[in-house]
Amino acid sequence: MKKLIFIFIATLSFFCIAQEKAPPEASWDKLPRWRGFNLTDKLNLEWANEAFKEDDFKLISELGFNFVRLPMDYRIWIVDDDWNKINEKVLKEIDQAVEWGGKYGIHVCINFHRAPGYTVAKPAEKYSLWEDDEALDACVRHWTMFAKRYKGIPNSRLSFNLFNEPSGVTDDEYFRVVKTVCDAIRKEDPERLIISDGLSAGSRPCFKIKELKVAQSCRGYIPFGLSHYRAEWVGGYEKMAMPEWPKTNLTGIIFGPDKEELQAPFVISNTMPFKMKLRLKLEMVSDKSKLVVKADDKIVFSREFICGPGKGEWKMAEYKPEYEKYQNTYDLEVNADIPSGTKKISLENTIGDWMYFNEIGILGGDMEFKIKLEHLWGRNPVRLDLSTSGFKLVNTEDVLDRKWLWTQTIEPWKKLEEEGVGIMVGEWGAYNRTPHAVVLRWMEDCLINWKEAGWGWALWNFRGTFGILDSGRKDVKYEDFRGHKLDRKMLELLQKY
Repeated sequence: MKKLIFIFIATLSFFCIAQEKAPPEASWDKLPRWRGFNLTDKLNLEWANEAFKEDDFKLISELGFNFVRLPMDYRIWIVDDDWNKINEKVLKEIDQAVEWGGKYGIHVCINFHRAPGYTVAKPAEKYSLWEDDEALDACVRHWTMFAKRYKGIPNSRLSFNLFNEPSGVTDDEYFRVVKTVCDAIRKEDPERLIISDGLSAGSRPCFKIKELKVAQSCRGYIPFGLSHYRAEWVGGYEKMAMPEWPKTNLTGIIFGPDKEELQAPFVISNTMPFKMKLRLKLEMVSDKSKLVVKADDKIVFSREFICGPGKGEWKMAEYKPEYEKYQNTYDLEVNADIPSGTKKISLENTIGDWMYFNEIGILGGDMEFKIKLEHLWGRNPVRLDLSTSGFKLVNTEDVLDRKWLWTQTIEPWKKLEEEGVGIMVGEWGAYNRTPHAVVLRWMEDCLINWKEAGWGWALWNFRGTFGILDSGRKDVKYEDFRGHKLDRKMLELLQKY
């Protein structure tokens, strides 16, 4: 009798664990709040082409997560670069990943990171999925193959994410392709959950495809200069400014009369009664400029900067033939004395094109304040208030923080969600060059927003430069964990939300 009771309790315990691990139900109009990772083992034929690993699924489940996205390159499962020849061995490796998802209570989302006729990676595809019927036909055949292969697996366990970050395509062109592929999938598996990335590389919702009854996936890479700081595949990555979070989105460009429509003073309202020193760090001048600093209406500093070839006080002279002007790079500190009792400090550019300062600071009494400025084109300088607590923005829209993230990344998609479309964040994260403390502050603001919105997310990636394991960050104290280097702080932050 005792033996039977033990068997009953053991069976009941197993059933409860299985129920607890079972992924939540999912439908195109209401996606669960999945939490997980992208597994990039089959991301690229040339440099990321391995079998998926059971240990990843096991560990993801043990750590409390329930979702993986598999961004894959279709070239990995074809033979001799022939769309019509399929390598069954590779498909069985994908089958195994789907099975492990079921075993460990993890939803598996299959994604064509490179689809026949479309990719964000290099090399580009020979044909265009949006324009060439041959590419679209091949894409349909491949998705049909997966639909047949996994027919009957419930949507709680499996979904299809059609194309990674579509860009360079109109809403109408996208609708035509998505409809064609969806029709083919549903002919084989009518109830399959399909997720489509938003347009403009996943940054913009596509209201046009709502009628196709597909969920949509957005991205969490805003601001891009933080998420992709010094990422080698990004053009001009060497010149990226060190990211901060939260941060002020202040332009340090002061336009001259050559840009009359943009010319405006940089104004600081001051309440401190003592005399101060204004410190400016000059980074660039286009053609020529004249900086005039006023304390109230009195000029306290005036200096011209004239660009040209050869050596000078600049670090580098560069001629821009498209503008027929020199744009020289400086590393120069400019100082101006501000008398006591000054109520308003203004910086003006009274001749020439434009000049750019990357930092502004104040030294007075026993206090020193400084604030970073950005090279933001086409924006008038903002107004600052200066008090004993430091610089404060008059226009709070120029503060990049959690509230700003909500307006930029949540509100546009909430409008689509209100029309009955399920939303999730298919990719997000920050590259390993971004300072760790900055990453964690930014990540928490993203996570708080997504929890409030009720959206799931998948970090890019699990193992690797964006992930919690083996990320290669130089400013992290790693923990040895199951043969990996674990970023414990990032893991605990993800588990918190």
